[in-house]
Amino acid sequence: MAPPHRAVVLCVDEKPQIQALTGTAPLMPMRPGQPERHTHDYRRAGTTDLFAALDIRAGRVIGHCARRHRSIEFRAFLDQVEADVPKDLDVHLVLDNAATHKTRLIHDWLLKRPRWHLHFTPTSASWLNLVEGWFALLTRRQLQRGVFETTGDLEAAIHAYIDQTNAEPKPFVWTKSADAILASVKRFCQRTSNSNY
Repeated sequence: MAPPHRAVVLCVDEKPQIQALTGTAPLMPMRPGQPERHTHDYRRAGTTDLFAALDIRAGRVIGHCARRHRSIEFRAFLDQVEADVPKDLDVHLVLDNAATHKTRLIHDWLLKRPRWHLHFTPTSASWLNLVEGWFALLTRRQLQRGVFETTGDLEAAIHAYIDQTNAEPKPFVWTKSADAILASVKRFCQRTSNSNY
């Protein structure tokens, strides 16, 4: 949360297998006393994977859609980030332990770029990565009720949301301290295990 001087901290992750879906019938709009209605079945037009980097200080997002989720696509995304970040800044990436982040291709790419520093979240703690919060907003505000006839429509909607985010960026702010979070986890564990430890 407090990056070194002359550095940018980017929270990086992937949202894989985002489905381009369309219902078999149009949505029925809401009316007084009646919620929105839609069919239970749908047509699937394919999927896309989103690679995203959230600048924790500025709230801006760099995004890249790809058809697959391999280290080759991740490296292409890193090239995009490299082009977007000013050359005089160090780059600190917060990311999870996905296999695509640790391949030989990525390792060799990083060796040629000493200004890049990786910080991995602990296993099963990807929620610590702030870009996950942005993915939740993307899903809720742009994708959840969307109708996408093609993956091109889906990717256009994703890029429109990225543009909207970057037009008025707002950084995410932790509202609880680490001690408050750990105390909450402790209370939950005590309730579920019926113990006083």
